[in-house]
Amino acid sequence: MRCLAALTRADGAQGWVQAIMADHAQMLGTFPLLAQEDVWGKNPEAVMSASFDPKGIATPVEGGYSFSGRFGFASGIDHADWLICGGFIVDGDKRDGPYFFLLRRSEATIIDDWHTIGLEGTGSKSFSVEDVFVPDYALLRGEDARTGNGPGAAVNPGGVYRLPRGFLTPALFASMTVGMAQGLLDQWLAYTATRMSRGTKVADNPTSHVIVGECAAEIDAAEALNRDTITAAMKVLEAGGTLSDAELLRAKRNSAWACRTALEAGTRLFNTAGGTAIFKGGAVEREYRNLLASASHHIVNWEVNALDSGATMLRDAS
Repeated sequence: MRCLAALTRADGAQGWVQAIMADHAQMLGTFPLLAQEDVWGKNPEAVMSASFDPKGIATPVEGGYSFSGRFGFASGIDHADWLICGGFIVDGDKRDGPYFFLLRRSEATIIDDWHTIGLEGTGSKSFSVEDVFVPDYALLRGEDARTGNGPGAAVNPGGVYRLPRGFLTPALFASMTVGMAQGLLDQWLAYTATRMSRGTKVADNPTSHVIVGECAAEIDAAEALNRDTITAAMKVLEAGGTLSDAELLRAKRNSAWACRTALEAGTRLFNTAGGTAIFKGGAVEREYRNLLASASHHIVNWEVNALDSGATMLRDAS
């Protein structure tokens, strides 16, 4: 996460793709060993893109599955060697899943539809696959991923390979969002230091001092809460322990709060940068657009995560 914050502070899109590919490498380490060997056996530097929304349909065939579907938000897909796709196994009227399926990127058709207001450089395009063969060992049960009990943990004993997906992984998105907020703060300072408004130097205005001091404190607070939360959780996993539902929801809530707080601080900075900052091509507006895009990821939705955590807290207290 410290690496991601540093990278996204300098370039939101670059840091995002690095985070996604690192996350997918960790995820592959939870797949069955044969699947890991398919990817890394011949090319230890192979990288993966993914689309986790379970839109794929896998039909059982001899030795595996025939897999088809259309998927979106595959960050870095132009540079990927393999893909991880969400989907269900459908056999007649039976529907099982969701699962994560592993396939070669060369078997997918990339759809050039990534035209966005932020994080354009991630190239998070859609793709489709049709009747691609997936061996029966090249998939991961969604429930195993959610609970951190993937079969790969038997050969990769580190705590990171028992990380409950969807609960602690939001910390990655929070670290990136905080990093982008820090990058926006950097650009705001450089821009405001020399900015003149109606003949007055904006940097000499006491209100500018209050704004930047308060926003910087909020960004630091967001970073600290997210870092401390995931550090405590990883200590438990590294020691071989598990986290309760309340602890997992609290971690997810804290990451969502960090994203919301970083976005709110960044928004106030952008709103006080003046009319010139809204023109395309400027560093301040570019950083703000990336921040907006990062904080909009569904996994760090504040209202959903606050509700889930709060409901669990009251249930446990009763």
